[in-house]
Amino acid sequence: MTESPWTPTEVLPAIPYEEWRPTRETLHRYLQIVGKIALARGIRRNHWWHMTLRNQPRGWSTVELGTAQQGPLFTCEFDFFDHVLRIDTDHGGQALVPLTDQTVASFYSQTQDALRSLDVDPHIAHPHPYDLPDKERPFAEDTEHKTYMPEHAHRAFKVYSQVGRILEEFSASFSGKVSPVQVFWHTFDIATQRYSPRQIPAPEGMDEATRESYSREQISSGFWFGDPDTPEPTFYSYTYPEPKGIEEKTLRPEPARWVTARGSHTAYYSYDEARMSDDPVGCALAFYESAYEAGAELAKWDHAALACWDGITDPLLRSKEPLGRHWPERP
Repeated sequence: MTESPWTPTEVLPAIPYEEWRPTRETLHRYLQIVGKIALARGIRRNHWWHMTLRNQPRGWSTVELGTAQQGPLFTCEFDFFDHVLRIDTDHGGQALVPLTDQTVASFYSQTQDALRSLDVDPHIAHPHPYDLPDKERPFAEDTEHKTYMPEHAHRAFKVYSQVGRILEEFSASFSGKVSPVQVFWHTFDIATQRYSPRQIPAPEGMDEATRESYSREQISSGFWFGDPDTPEPTFYSYTYPEPKGIEEKTLRPEPARWVTARGSHTAYYSYDEARMSDDPVGCALAFYESAYEAGAELAKWDHAALACWDGITDPLLRSKEPLGRHWPERP
């Protein structure tokens, strides 16, 4: 069992991009294997919510998979203390797949075998990476990616655990349709989306997966570990479809900025800027709120009607309750 390298007084642990990049590249492909199992075996939910992973106290887990007609019910959970993939079923079965000392190919093979041993059909439609440089190579043939340093994986989990709580707090202040806080295995980020009821016509040529993801007007708030173009961990937010002039809106705190990519604008706030501040949680919440306010105002959402500060919709209780310590003034 691995002891945590994170200390409780460190609200947002450091996660240098280059330091853990080799482990990240291997772990990303592990996530995609499990995510594709969830895609195949889950009960489909709007915007693909059935195939994402969720924060748990020891790691990241799928939602319950399997149907009444096609059992058993099961979950797959990455445990970053014991460094195993733990598969549990409602028939009482359990199988463990080590995360250490594996190639992607061996992890894929052992996960398939573990599922079969629990009477779960392990078939996935396209057993290749999604939108990664080696997307043409089957998981079963990937012996290149084999770096997994437990301390780096554990640190990434602690970052998502903390950021996930921040996103939960932010998410709780919205009473409209809102997604769970989810770990997206295809892009390896953690995010939550707020939606308006307005349906968005899909641009010509948009693929099926993207059409489902963006079928409603939304404001997405999240965090990712970075990539070669942005090699640092970053909080982000964007509005889809992007309203005209959003890049002129002021973001909080001051180091936050609008970044142009692929003809649209995304709000960025450096994770390291937040973690070095006097109030990391407050700064992250202020960033998410300022980016949401910018999108909601320009897209003409009824911001006041959709707000439920501190998670309260009861008007009488809301008038008596103090404001949460991290939040800006109520509108």
